[in-house]
Amino acid sequence: MRSSLTTPPRTCLPVAPVLAMLSFVLSRGFCLTAAEVGGTIYPTFGSLSRAFTTSTPKCGKSSETGSVVTHSQLKTMLSSGDIQLFDVRQPDEYLAGRIPGAVNIPLGTLEESLKLSPEHFQQTFQVKAPGKDDDNIVFHCKTGGRSSRALDVALKLGFHRARHYKGGYTEWAAQEGN
Repeated sequence: MRSSLTTPPRTCLPVAPVLAMLSFVLSRGFCLTAAEVGGTIYPTFGSLSRAFTTSTPKCGKSSETGSVVTHSQLKTMLSSGDIQLFDVRQPDEYLAGRIPGAVNIPLGTLEESLKLSPEHFQQTFQVKAPGKDDDNIVFHCKTGGRSSRALDVALKLGFHRARHYKGGYTEWAAQEGN
């Protein structure tokens, strides 16, 4: 019979922390993050893991990285016709001034509108319904607050490539002289 003093101790990998981390990654609970070092922005583990997920960020807000359209990008998309631009302001705001080609869907009705069948959406708004894989969906409002919330709604519904024009109609009018 061997003494326990002569038997080398067994070593086990710390399985619990590894399983917890794997569970966290698989649950897609990371938010997009970045670290700035010496004026250069580097992605952190959270942002790298985001590339492997298909759901919205889970930290309460949509990620700004990759989801914001600039004024120049919006102009390019509009000039090429490669855009589905949705104005989420109220109808009176829309009628008072709008970005050409924008379709008015007030934020309060956006979720139910995006859930419409393609046929019903087209009948209601006179444009083709956006597809969940479309990368040319852009929301805008007056200054970016409502369009950011609209983006959250769209992401929650599975429109993972949707974006928003953060500058909104205010920036558009200032840049375009309207």
